Amino acid sequence: MTAPAPAKAPTARRPRRLAGAGAVVRRRLLVAVPILAVTSVGMFALGAASPIDPAQQYAGAAAFTASEENLAQIRANWGVDDPLPVQYARWVGNLLRGDLGWSTSRHEPVASVLAARAGWTLLLVALALALVLVASLVLGTLAAYRRGGWFDRALRATAYAVQSMPVFWIGLAAIAVFALTLGWLPAGGLTDVAATGTDPADVAHHLVLPVTVLALSQAPWFVLFIRDAVADSLRDDHVLAARARGLPGRTVLFGHALRTALLPFLTLVGTHLPEIVGGAVLVETVFSLPGLGAVTVQGALGSDFPLLAAITLATTVVVLAANLATDLAYAAADPRVRLDD
Repeated sequence: MTAPAPAKAPTARRPRRLAGAGAVVRRRLLVAVPILAVTSVGMFALGAASPIDPAQQYAGAAAFTASEENLAQIRANWGVDDPLPVQYARWVGNLLRGDLGWSTSRHEPVASVLAARAGWTLLLVALALALVLVASLVLGTLAAYRRGGWFDRALRATAYAVQSMPVFWIGLAAIAVFALTLGWLPAGGLTDVAATGTDPADVAHHLVLPVTVLALSQAPWFVLFIRDAVADSLRDDHVLAARARGLPGRTVLFGHALRTALLPFLTLVGTHLPEIVGGAVLVETVFSLPGLGAVTVQGALGSDFPLLAAITLATTVVVLAANLATDLAYAAADPRVRLDD
């Protein structure tokens, strides 16, 4: 008897899923272009409505003694007196050539500011996100498994309490307790004052408090979401069937209930990323970290439009990329999701 030919369905599905992923990327790019355009136009409209003279802001204290001719020459060099559509077209053209403009508050190219500080912000966000994901998955799952118990009630009460606290207040409280009172951790900065270089161990020691504070401020949403999602999954038919087969409780909890709850959890991660980035700005300001937080605050106080525009667009790109990654991860986790719909 001739053996049956091996099934070719898996290899046939793979090219289709790759093509579907490419279609999702193309659709996201088509959506991203108008979003970035609308964002940039809105920033220009707000910049045009600002009463602050960029020439005087750039000159600083020297603006009080500078002649009107010198200030007019600065405005002419920057083209700030040109019509708004002309300024916008010039800015977009420079942006496409890789020129992000000149920071009026820091007196250096905007690209240099981003290159020197964006990495630290991304590191802070990545570490905090990893910490909050692991902690929320473990704590939320255990609370759902012991729903109604003392651990579940204590976790929910703590989550509701932390959810009402501003992130900068949590940061100041952490400094007061762990840095000033107990002296366990440094109060701010990226390295010790006497350090002559950037030692990884020193940096990790200084990042413990900022990462923990940022993760703690974002944890309530993730913990409560996982707790409710796993609690609902424990009542699903396939989970009840796994229990009826006599599988161990740990296998049922983490292998069946949690796996089902992870799919909507991926969407929560993508949609919550802008708030994590916004929280990182405040945390960096509280802990005096050399990320984008301090320069964002400085740029806002000084109406540094080129710097604020670049940071806003960069943040928008990161959020759009995170949403795309969430869609692809969701489809990878659940093969039933069609990417080419």
